Amino acid sequence: MTYSVSPDRSRRAPSGVGATLRNMRRTVGLQLAAPLDARPSPPGGTGPVDVVLAAVLVALVGFGVVMVYTASAVQATVQYHDAQFFLKRQTAYAVSALLLAWAASRVDYHRLYKLTYPVLGAVGILLAMCVVGFGHSGGGAARWLSVGPVHVQPAEMAKVALVIWLAYSLAKKAERVKTFTVGFLPHLIVAGVYMLLCLKQPDFGSAVVLLLLTFTMLFVAGAKVGYILGASILGAAAGAALVRFREYRYERFLAWLHMDQHRQDLAYQPFQSVMSFGSGGPTGVGLGRGLQTLYLPEAHTDFVAAIIGEELGFLGVALLCAAYLLLVARGVRAALRAPDDFGAFLAFGLSAMFGVQALVNLAVALAILPTKGLTLPFVSFGGSSLIVNAVAAGILLNVSRQADHGERQAVREQEPESMPPSSFAADGEA
Repeated sequence: MTYSVSPDRSRRAPSGVGATLRNMRRTVGLQLAAPLDARPSPPGGTGPVDVVLAAVLVALVGFGVVMVYTASAVQATVQYHDAQFFLKRQTAYAVSALLLAWAASRVDYHRLYKLTYPVLGAVGILLAMCVVGFGHSGGGAARWLSVGPVHVQPAEMAKVALVIWLAYSLAKKAERVKTFTVGFLPHLIVAGVYMLLCLKQPDFGSAVVLLLLTFTMLFVAGAKVGYILGASILGAAAGAALVRFREYRYERFLAWLHMDQHRQDLAYQPFQSVMSFGSGGPTGVGLGRGLQTLYLPEAHTDFVAAIIGEELGFLGVALLCAAYLLLVARGVRAALRAPDDFGAFLAFGLSAMFGVQALVNLAVALAILPTKGLTLPFVSFGGSSLIVNAVAAGILLNVSRQADHGERQAVREQEPESMPPSSFAADGEA
């Protein structure tokens, strides 16, 4: 579907990086951004999905199933007497995730207009439920809600919900994003509420990701760098205080700084993770032949990258990083070609979400950052993370579906005014 704009209702685009995005999309013939109340054209206006983006998604999900199996077989045998216990569940999650991604790619992303605030509020309620006592505890944190045999992690949903709301709000405010009271402070307040609910679980890693996503999208939209820089300084100070004055966080931080002295206690997991990377060498010891699964706790979840490093070596990790880089690059490409600001901000925010989470997870696995409970997108074991990320990828695919048609429609609408017949002859003579 495409959204048409009449001249009297078109809006100015933000300047700064937002203007750069706008100008780059103009070079491929895109029209001005459609207003939020734009009407869809008849069905059949969308094109095919970005094949490269879809292929990367399927490859990462399939690769995740394989690595979850090889990383969890020992634990599954000891704990459940079934080497394929986690494999069966991850396979079911993967099939469900791909089906949901396909379904999301078929739904016009503009339908999220009316769902923005209901989704934002519903996810906020789920986060609050984790805090007030309904949360299922695991690893010292109440981050999950149990619905029968299904465990839902609202913090994963919060990242997508916040991106959708930021895209909606930034597209709606356009130039007003440069102001503090209208364009900056409200976004920071909403993100702050979500972050506070995550911190109360506690889930420090998700709170940091939410803040990074907010600043990234504000920067892209053209918010004043001074506001972002000032808020970043305050956020860093607050983060340092949260670490220093919470005993378990501070002890974990000190153990990370002096890993060699705490490799048998608080730094045991990151130390074993680094050992996995080191023992892999250039090409790894071979798929399924790694020994660190005997020593690295929960290797199939947050530290699955360490098993990849051991079994597939530097080459395997480099290819994994290249896959994430390609995923983000194609997402940004979809953002630049989106037919309106909402689609552009939405695609950019979701791409940034995948990139930030992958970067933080790999940095933690390499002990570059202290331990955080963040999964490796599409690869780590877990239904909540995989399904939510797959739905987000489906939305991204839908934005890519509308890009080419939006360009063709814009060219057809602009040709009578901006491209007189004589211009082609002039270009040919030149």
